[in-house]
Amino acid sequence: MDLHYRVREPQIITSKTPLLILLHGYGSNEEDLFSFTPTLPEDWLIVSFRAPFSSAYEGYSWYDIDLMNQENRIDLPQAKESLQTVLENIMKITNHYELTDNQTHLAGFSQGGILSYALALQNPDLFTKVACLSCYFEEKLVGNISGNKKKIEKQRFFISHGTDDAVIPLEWGRKAADILYDLGAYFSFREYMSGHDVNQKNYMDLMEFFEK
Repeated sequence: MDLHYRVREPQIITSKTPLLILLHGYGSNEEDLFSFTPTLPEDWLIVSFRAPFSSAYEGYSWYDIDLMNQENRIDLPQAKESLQTVLENIMKITNHYELTDNQTHLAGFSQGGILSYALALQNPDLFTKVACLSCYFEEKLVGNISGNKKKIEKQRFFISHGTDDAVIPLEWGRKAADILYDLGAYFSFREYMSGHDVNQKNYMDLMEFFEK
């Protein structure tokens, strides 16, 4: 399946051009995180995907959710399908632009951040910098990654969460940080006085993370 996406191409593209993949949250679309592009490094190739499923009200989703069902909060088959689809589309873009010696980065908000955890930890050779915003670590989706521990230690994670997030509790974000700590991953975890969103300070810190 080919995902619809927005792309910002740098003036010059070489085999070493960094690629940043953006994954939006539930009920949103590819335009959301694409709004980050004006302040991201100018020499990066930036791709913002649209999720493949229609959400319950408007916009798109990576999988259906049921927050009231603690045992089966996510539609796991849909989520795994989205993971595979995103991975395949990243490979198509990498091949199209002949990015044979580059770094690939990830940034996801909410549901897109949940996918980012799984994508990055399952494929530590592929992703370098990973930003997981207002989300949590879904163990059922990530699966067994114990064999990737040495490679995960080479990745860099930026985790942010609002202290007043009414959609995904702050404690869930903190637990994700604890899991990364146990994996030996290099990460920064930051809390902001905000809800389920990215406030100005969070945004500035995210840009600094990608610029380093």
